Amino acid sequence: MIFLSKNQLALRNGQDKPEIWIAFCGKIYDLGNSKLWKNGRHYEHWAGQDLTEELNNAPHSANVFDKFEPIGYLK
Repeated sequence: MIFLSKNQLALRNGQDKPEIWIAFCGKIYDLGNSKLWKNGRHYEHWAGQDLTEELNNAPHSANVFDKFEPIGYLK
């Protein structure tokens, strides 16, 4: 597992680097294979960020991350 700072995660936004990664509850997920995150964007959300707080406004629960294995941790 890797450990990334918020600044390092910010580069994995599908634009600056090809990786499409987000953080949720301290874990980092690779969403590059998700059709819903094409080009690093999912509705008004962008990859490369900690989306923990934004989930409160989402139409789905945290279970959406169950189908992805965490690849690291946010430090």
